[in-house]
Amino acid sequence: MKKAVIIGVGAEQGLGSQLAKRFASEGLHVFVASRTQSRLVALTVEIEQAGGKATAVCVDATKEDQVIKLFEKVGNGLSLAIYNTGNNYPGQIIDMDAEYFTKSWQSCCFGGFLFGREAVRRMVPSGKGSLIFTGASASLRGRANFGAFNSAKAGLRTLAQAMAKEYGPQGIHVAHVIIDGAIAGDKIKRHLPDLAEKLGEDGMIKIEGVVDSYVHLYHQSPQAWTFELDLRTSIEKW
Repeated sequence: MKKAVIIGVGAEQGLGSQLAKRFASEGLHVFVASRTQSRLVALTVEIEQAGGKATAVCVDATKEDQVIKLFEKVGNGLSLAIYNTGNNYPGQIIDMDAEYFTKSWQSCCFGGFLFGREAVRRMVPSGKGSLIFTGASASLRGRANFGAFNSAKAGLRTLAQAMAKEYGPQGIHVAHVIIDGAIAGDKIKRHLPDLAEKLGEDGMIKIEGVVDSYVHLYHQSPQAWTFELDLRTSIEKW
């Protein structure tokens, strides 16, 4: 049975959870990882009740030993790895201390390095596999009050690009997905309801459409690989 590992799994109507459910329905044994065990248990139960296979692993993406143990638990047969971790840390540069900036970089970029390294270590011997990183608008452009997040996401993108060039010839498909806008999920609806109402359904990216794009990348032929997709609504100003 092919295996997938997805790190950065949170709310039920969040990208990580929805990716896990879709790839489980595609027949993969999905290992779901995050720092919060309670979120993972309910998801694995739901997947298995629907006939899929899932395993929950509590992991801090910024801790090397924990990431290594995650992939040791996955073992052989890794076909897909998705790095979906990274929080949006706003703040003005003049007010930031070093710890604040470093926290953003560790979550968005350094964790991606640890995760990506362990994924390709297991994929290269078989000569196949897909590694997908979740990006954001910040991956491509800086924005006032988001200097820490911008630099971390840009760093993740160039890391992904370097890995795509380094491991593509060895059969590993490395891709980067830029999500340019708010996803219509639990995070914005629960924590930023005023913004969700202002954007409306037409102004938020449909989560099912985002998941469809990851599935499309996973199934691409080596003769027609995509490195980067950018997703946004039809009315997003970009």
